[in-house]
Amino acid sequence: MRFPDRTEAGKQLGALLALRVRAHDALVLALPRGGVPVGFEVAKALSAPLDVFVVRKLGAPGHEELAMGALASGGVRVLNAPIVAMLDVSKDMIERVIAREQRELARREHAYRADLPPPEVRNRTVILVDDGIATGATMRAAIEAVRRLHAARIIAATPVAAAEAAGELRLLSDEFHALLTPKNFGGVGQWYGDFVQTTDEDVRSLLAKASERTAGMVEASPSQTPEN
Repeated sequence: MRFPDRTEAGKQLGALLALRVRAHDALVLALPRGGVPVGFEVAKALSAPLDVFVVRKLGAPGHEELAMGALASGGVRVLNAPIVAMLDVSKDMIERVIAREQRELARREHAYRADLPPPEVRNRTVILVDDGIATGATMRAAIEAVRRLHAARIIAATPVAAAEAAGELRLLSDEFHALLTPKNFGGVGQWYGDFVQTTDEDVRSLLAKASERTAGMVEASPSQTPEN
């Protein structure tokens, strides 16, 4: 089974979550960039607001594919102490890597959200969405970051995840949902017919549409103010 594109994958994932998630305060946080088209459809299915949650992996020097930690929206830093110790990464080197990735995180935050404050997750049900999960490093960092920001409940969701990563994420999150969890995963792209790169402009456009939709739902809701 392959998904035609991220939009269709998001619709299918949204249909699943609409049956499984019961939360009036749900907030969908998509991991940019590829998670945003998926998250847009999930938020639509749940009648929930959509925002982005930027996560930047801190690659270990000389072993950049290995995450020694991560940065995330809201000023959260997560360090993988065993990896740092195993590779004997100095504090100065860690700070240099953090500074580099912090610049990119700030660039993306500004590109997607301009000067808006980070999403408020405290005491809310947060649904973290990505377009696919291979190793799970980015989603693990997102879960840890949102937990440190005091979310009440954390749900991780994706159209497709490697079976091993799915098992780990089920233990780390309050709920984990995936449409596909193949043992022979390969790469995320092989599970999509169209896996063209999502651009910064795509992200901004989808966030604007989601914001308009949320505003429309608020305006359409009956007033809670009692009549005189």
